[in-house]
Amino acid sequence: MSLDLRFISGYDVDSLELNRRDIFGAVEAALRAQGEGQVVLEPRTHLVPPNDGAGHFNILRAHLGPQKVSGVKVVGDFVTNYLRGLPSELGLVTLYDPDTGAPLAIIDATDLTSARTGAVTALGARHLARKDSKVLGHIGARGTAWWNIAMLDDLFDLEEIRVTSARAESRESFAAELSTSLGKEVQAVATPEEAMAGADIMVEASRLVEPEVLLRTEWVMPGSLVVPYGTVSAVELSLTDVMDKVVVDDWGQAQAGRFGALREHIDRGLVTGENLHAELGDIVAGTAPGRESEEERILFWHRGLATTDLAVAHLILERAEQRGIGTVLPYRP
Repeated sequence: MSLDLRFISGYDVDSLELNRRDIFGAVEAALRAQGEGQVVLEPRTHLVPPNDGAGHFNILRAHLGPQKVSGVKVVGDFVTNYLRGLPSELGLVTLYDPDTGAPLAIIDATDLTSARTGAVTALGARHLARKDSKVLGHIGARGTAWWNIAMLDDLFDLEEIRVTSARAESRESFAAELSTSLGKEVQAVATPEEAMAGADIMVEASRLVEPEVLLRTEWVMPGSLVVPYGTVSAVELSLTDVMDKVVVDDWGQAQAGRFGALREHIDRGLVTGENLHAELGDIVAGTAPGRESEEERILFWHRGLATTDLAVAHLILERAEQRGIGTVLPYRP
């Protein structure tokens, strides 16, 4: 019996024209499956080559029970790639048959990574932000930023969107692109305080090389949702002190590795299994409550779930097979 697999390039993925609703639905189903115990999710690992701090690789592994598929994603995190005209995160997903180990597909995961991240941000906000949230503050203008804001706007029909980043040309061009795409004004502001102060939803998606406080605890008002998920911390240690609830995407993953917005909070015992409110999957599955009052300050930290990578990758594979898109490669005779 010969074995084939399908290679689905970035060009192929673009040609499928998946919309935000498709992606959000796949991610929501993956989080529900996690909450119902239908997934295997291994904490990510890292490969840090000797490249003078240029970047590292993340290796994410999971199994999705409902789709009966296993997989691995390898994605780079190279902050200065913009200087070469490249995305900061370039990745591949490989999908496998969990009964035989046979490879099924190799899929470009560059845009997939950004899209599923934006969907998790929005899904967290659906359950954890106030229903009447209208003001978004966003730090970061690359990679996942577009998906975060577009998907949050899908849910909340935002009235005020403020974005900032370290480089003026980056934030201004990003705000202009978003304004055109969303059909509403998106403000590019010069400082994190201008973006965050008074916002209902505060997203920190910075691309730091060394820790630096960009989101200050004093800006967090009653009723706010704060979503910090930069690879390197951009928040104060005091941030968790003012929170009524801390939610993560996966507690096992939150404890693992050397990176993450709340890495030091975990290491110092400020966030523990005892004071953690819930994983997002539990909330989506209905086994834990989300927001319970208008005044709650809630923090949602997501590091990125391999299950959501697989969910979107599996959707891409299904659509590609239906339409005959991609390159079928002979694997073994």
